[in-house]
Amino acid sequence: MQNTVPNPVPEKNQTGAGVGTVPASVAMLKVIEAWGVDHMYGYPGGSFNSTMNALDIEKERMRYIQIRHEQVGALAAAADAKLTGKIGVTFGSAGPGATNLLTGLYDAREDHAPVLALIGQVPHTNMNYNYFQEFDENPMFADVAAYARLVMTPESLPYIVDKAIREAYKHQGVAVVVIPNDFGYVQIPDELYSSVSPTDHKDRPLPQPTDLEVDAVLEMVKAAKRPVFHVGRGIRDNGAKLVELSKKLQIPITVTGLAKGLIPDDYEGNLGMLNRAASKAADEIFAVSDLVIAIGADFPFANAIYRTHPFKFVQVDVDEAQFGRHHYLDQGVWSDAGAFVDKMLVRSTDAEPSSFFQAAVAVMQNWQAYLDHMLDRETSPLEFEQIYREINKIADDDAIYSIDVGDNIINSFRYLKLTPKNKWVISALFASMGSGVPGALAAQLSFPDRQVFHIAGDGAFSMVMQDLITEKKYDLPIINIITSNASLNFIKSEQDDIPMNHSGIFIEDQDFAMIARGMGVEAVTVRASSDLPAAFAKALEVTQAGRPFLIDAKITDKRGIPVEELELKQQDGTWVETVNPSYNANRALTHISSVQEFFAEYDGGELKSLPEIFAEHNVPTDK
Repeated sequence: MQNTVPNPVPEKNQTGAGVGTVPASVAMLKVIEAWGVDHMYGYPGGSFNSTMNALDIEKERMRYIQIRHEQVGALAAAADAKLTGKIGVTFGSAGPGATNLLTGLYDAREDHAPVLALIGQVPHTNMNYNYFQEFDENPMFADVAAYARLVMTPESLPYIVDKAIREAYKHQGVAVVVIPNDFGYVQIPDELYSSVSPTDHKDRPLPQPTDLEVDAVLEMVKAAKRPVFHVGRGIRDNGAKLVELSKKLQIPITVTGLAKGLIPDDYEGNLGMLNRAASKAADEIFAVSDLVIAIGADFPFANAIYRTHPFKFVQVDVDEAQFGRHHYLDQGVWSDAGAFVDKMLVRSTDAEPSSFFQAAVAVMQNWQAYLDHMLDRETSPLEFEQIYREINKIADDDAIYSIDVGDNIINSFRYLKLTPKNKWVISALFASMGSGVPGALAAQLSFPDRQVFHIAGDGAFSMVMQDLITEKKYDLPIINIITSNASLNFIKSEQDDIPMNHSGIFIEDQDFAMIARGMGVEAVTVRASSDLPAAFAKALEVTQAGRPFLIDAKITDKRGIPVEELELKQQDGTWVETVNPSYNANRALTHISSVQEFFAEYDGGELKSLPEIFAEHNVPTDK
């Protein structure tokens, strides 16, 4: 794996008479520039003025992005790191400016994104005097940061920031530097403080699998009746090789959410995601698997999904500390995912055609036909599927998507067409609502020549909608799509399956188009699918002219088909599929008494149960 830092940037500002001086805060910014950073996010405060002065001095080389809430800045910095692999940078002033960063920094920590957070502090002469907004900030960041330091002298400021960046890259996490404000003004020698060098471009050695390890896995595959791959983002750019292995060994593929797009969606053996943001095919096939081969996968729902039934478990990972984290281990392979797939291809022989694999393909084809049916309908009032139909129509091949937390995660996984050419960003493991706008800011700033979509529900967008003005301020041509149904629908669906009344999940509707126009952002409201083509055509027109645009899509609060409620077991030599008895526990939905009624309730009359498809393909049960 190659490091993502750039070639070193010359920093030394020499004169014929020797080394000059420079404010310590400027020296610090030169270090950050040397690591290839060209913008950072933050909001000014009195305890950060020395760095604001430096940003003005360095404005030709470092772009300051003025966000309207520090949480947005931290989430945007995390998104920068996720999208580019390079460190993202954010800042906050002492006190509330610092605390406001925490949500975004935890998002970075959980998704293994390198982020540098610069924190203001009162002048060192006022520290420990209970001064205004002065408090001990390092303990606050002790949990979230892999590296956290208080600068003790002006001369050490650029050194500590350089060290912090190295630690953030090393740990793929957060580094925090607290800076007493007066230190930034002090003149220090204008020297080369950055440690960036050509060695940072070397490919990093990755663990390789042994013949014995791969042969042991292949023996487990031969013994299995229903093997399944579960693949995470660790597969990186090796998706095509995995497809080849899947065909060769007749093993269907399921993926984690972060791996969407890394395996071609149109590969017949790619069944999609598990659990709730899932495909029916993936959930059903995984539920009957007897061997799971997890490759580069960090699956936060494993303690629920991996415990539903017994199976043999193989885990392939570059980090040995991950072994057994999600399931009891039958075989661990400490290896790079691509190297493991390569050796599996070399040391395996073609498997006989598998009725299980053929059935898995048929299940996915049946599911895809259902998705296509849902996309192709016309609805009034508007439903969510048609929005994705229009996005897919106008999206560039290399479009970037920032998808906020909630139902749009489920719907994007099901309906959004992604390939390895696309980039997309979510708050995956921390799952912070309000990450959509920051992610879109980061995408457009880091990739100014690419089309950027921001997709968010009304609940999530309401948390950060003040920063729509940031899109306007910096002329960022983002297509903002707000799915507005006056409901926290992701949580509403959870409450459907608990014996309780709906509580706290209905929110007041807002006219987001009017709010956007009040910020100077052009916008439209749509209420029927027939309104969508014109709305998206306008979005293209405006964004291609270099301006942001917002579509306020007033959708119903219907629940998408909850495939996670399907349960499978073997009974009297046959497979039986039922609906979880907890489904509709609060009686807010239509009562159903069979799987067929369940499908019909969600306009899925053509869906087939897994036992039906298994019977069609003569898939044997366990004896």
